[in-house]
Amino acid sequence: MLTREQILQARDLGSETVSVPEWGGDVVLGVMSGKARDSLMEAMAEPQKTSRFQALMLASTIVDDNGAQVFTAEDVEQLQGKNPDVLARLVAVAMRINNFGSQSTAAAEKNSEAAPSGSSGSDLPVN
Repeated sequence: MLTREQILQARDLGSETVSVPEWGGDVVLGVMSGKARDSLMEAMAEPQKTSRFQALMLASTIVDDNGAQVFTAEDVEQLQGKNPDVLARLVAVAMRINNFGSQSTAAAEKNSEAAPSGSSGSDLPVN
C-alpha cells in the first residue's frame, strides 16, 4: 500500500509534446493539477471571447521541460493575437489530456461566447 509521502511525491502530472510548424518547433502541454484546474474553471465562470478562452487554456497548460508554466496572466492578451487555427489545435490537445469531457466542452463552448463590453475576465490560474 502506498504511503502518504509516496502519494504526495508521485509525479503524476503528465504532458504531451505537440509539433507547431507555424511557430517553428514544439510545445509541451501539461496536465493541470486539481488546484490549477479549479482556478481555470473559476476564470471561465464568466462568458469569454473564444480567443480569450483559448489563450487562458494554453497559458494554463503550456509548460517547460520541468513542468513549469511558460506563460503568465500578462501573456494572455498576446496569446489571443496568435493564429486561431493553431490555438484551436493546441486547445483540443490540452482539453483531451486534461480530461475535459463533453460536459466540460459544452461549458467551455458556452463560456466562449462574446464577453460583455468592459469585461476583463479573471486572473490566470497557477499550477
